[in-house]
Amino acid sequence: MKSYDISKLVRPNVLTLQPYRSARDEFRGEASLYLDANENPFRSAYNRYPDAQQQNLKRTVSRLKKTTPEQTLLTHGSDEAIDLLLRAFCRPQVDNVIIPQPTYGMYATCAAINDVPVREVALTEDFSLDNSAILEAVDAQTRIIFLCSPNNPSGNLLDTRKVSALLRSFKGLVVIDEAYVDYSSAPSWTSELKKFPNLVVLQTFSKAWGLAGIRAGICMANPELIRILEKIKPPYNMSTAAERTILHAINRRYTTIRSQTTILVRERSRLNKALQKLSFVRKVYSSEANFLLIRVTDAVTIYRALLDKGIVVRLRSGALHCDNCLRITVGTPRQNDRLISILKSL
Repeated sequence: MKSYDISKLVRPNVLTLQPYRSARDEFRGEASLYLDANENPFRSAYNRYPDAQQQNLKRTVSRLKKTTPEQTLLTHGSDEAIDLLLRAFCRPQVDNVIIPQPTYGMYATCAAINDVPVREVALTEDFSLDNSAILEAVDAQTRIIFLCSPNNPSGNLLDTRKVSALLRSFKGLVVIDEAYVDYSSAPSWTSELKKFPNLVVLQTFSKAWGLAGIRAGICMANPELIRILEKIKPPYNMSTAAERTILHAINRRYTTIRSQTTILVRERSRLNKALQKLSFVRKVYSSEANFLLIRVTDAVTIYRALLDKGIVVRLRSGALHCDNCLRITVGTPRQNDRLISILKSL
C-alpha cells in the first residue's frame, strides 16, 4: 500500500473542516500571564484548562508504546476513539462498517449513535476470523473493519496471518482494539504501523494500568490519520487530573503495575484449572486477557446464585456462540479463592 491515499476515505466535510483553535494552540512554553481563556485567575490545582494537545503526556506514552507523538492520539477512553473514527470516516446512512461477532458491544453502539449501518459477520465457533465471509461483506461503502484482539468476550488472540491478509486486501481502515494486550503473550500491532497505513491500534489505561475511573485511551495510527482525528476531537478531551494520574502511573508505578499483571496472568491459569473441576462447567475457553469465558449447564441460574452471594460476573448467553456462557474477570488470589469456594457450594 505504498500509494495509500487516506483522504479518499475521509468524509468531505471533515476534509474541509477548520478545527477549533485556542490561543494556546499558537503558543509554546509557559506564559507569564494567561488572559486568553476566561479562566478563574486565582490559583488552584485545576483552575487552568489542560493542554489541548497533551504534548508532555504524548511524549511519555509514545516512549512507553514505542511509537511517535505524531502517531498518537489520547482520548477520553477508547470509546471516544471509536466514535471519532466513525465520525471522521463514515457518512451517516451511506457508509458502513463490518464487525465480526461476538465482540465488544461499543463498536455497534457507536455506529448506531452515528447512524452508520453495521454488517455483522460471524466468527467461527472457536472465535476465529472468517476472512472469506468478511471480504464478501465488503462493498464500495465499507470504511472500517473493527477487530478486538484479545477478543472480548472470548479472550482469544486473532490469527496474525488472517489479520495481515485483511490489512493487505481491504482498502479501508482495520481497527484492532488491544484493550487486553498487557495480559497477552503476543506483541502489539503497533510494531506494524509503518507497514500498514490503514492500521489503527486502540489501547487503554483502564485494564492492566488500573485507571478505569479516569477514562483514558490511546489511538495509534499513521500521522495523517491522527491529524484527521485531531481536527474533530473536543479541544480539551482529557482532564488535567487524568493527565497527571497517567504520568504518575508511568513514571512511578510501572514496576508495581507489571507485577500485578504477572500475578493476574498466573491467577488466570489457576482459576482456569479450578473451574474445569466443577461438575456444571462444560468448557473453559483459553484466554489471553484478564478474564475467562466459561460454558456451564445453566448460566442464568448460576449467574443469579452468584448475585445472591454478592458476586457480579457477566452473563453472555445472548452473544453468538455463547449459549450458557459466563465471563468471569480474574480477581486477586483472595477474591478468586472466594469465588471458587462459592461455586463449589452451588
